[in-house]
Amino acid sequence: MSDVVFDKIAIIGIGLLGSSIAHATHAYGGAKQVALWDVSEDVRSRAPRVVHGAVCDSVEQAVADADCIILCTPVGALAEVTQALSGVAKPGAILTDVGSVKAKAAEDMAAHCPDVIHLIPGHPIAGTEKSGPEAGFASLFQEAWHILTPLPDQGAGYNDAVARLTAFWRGLGARVETMDPARHDRVLAITSHLPHLIAYNIVSTAYDMESVEQGEVVKYSAGGFRDFTRIAASDPTMWRDVFLTNKDAVLETLGRFSEDLAALQRAIRWGDGDTLMREFTRARGIREAIIDAGLDTAEADFGRRHLDPDSET
Repeated sequence: MSDVVFDKIAIIGIGLLGSSIAHATHAYGGAKQVALWDVSEDVRSRAPRVVHGAVCDSVEQAVADADCIILCTPVGALAEVTQALSGVAKPGAILTDVGSVKAKAAEDMAAHCPDVIHLIPGHPIAGTEKSGPEAGFASLFQEAWHILTPLPDQGAGYNDAVARLTAFWRGLGARVETMDPARHDRVLAITSHLPHLIAYNIVSTAYDMESVEQGEVVKYSAGGFRDFTRIAASDPTMWRDVFLTNKDAVLETLGRFSEDLAALQRAIRWGDGDTLMREFTRARGIREAIIDAGLDTAEADFGRRHLDPDSET
């Protein structure tokens, strides 16, 4: 168990990340009390059966007296939620989030966050394609990166608040790093956002082909395609908001990707095997670097792990 960092945390949004924070806090420590709230009445009714913590009837009840408030909503809802809790959060409390976009998230929250609250945007680079309160599990953040994007030129006590939030996430098993929000959004555009966009597009194309191929796309799907379908099964509301709020970085990255894809298209058309070998070999090297960094395993996986309903991967 890690040291107690907060007497009470409030988790707003009881999906995969919100429920996993509650599970991890129960398993590893970090807070004495966990209060949860979700805008969905259905989610609030299901959550007590599967999530550790007190599920509240209102956002005001959840936030009252909380030392740290963690917004686990889609990034498009951050401004509205921050406004709803701005008059209830106690002075000196920390307000953070788990959104995959940081520049717009910081802007939206700052517009409604009182000066007496320490706003520290954050993003755990962890998750699965599952959603809902039933999807959470305690070990989700173990050895995962958690990026904090502290605001510049804040008042007294802000650095201490950043240190406390860092200690909390480290207690849940995360590796914490600070980063400029614009840099975060450029990095995540290529490592997360573009891969999801490609996955959604490939699966959509396959869906259109399904009627033509009479079921063969599904019947003969290989491991690579199954991995794309797993990614494309992610929460559509969350990813809609990600692309709309990080559109500049995504469009810049998508433009570069389109140019590189066109180069491969030309190589295939003209039988340029040397170009294909060079690019494929370089890509293989990146895969090896990810394994060496401990971010994945070299174990063979042709989609089989993801067929296990108890799998946490």
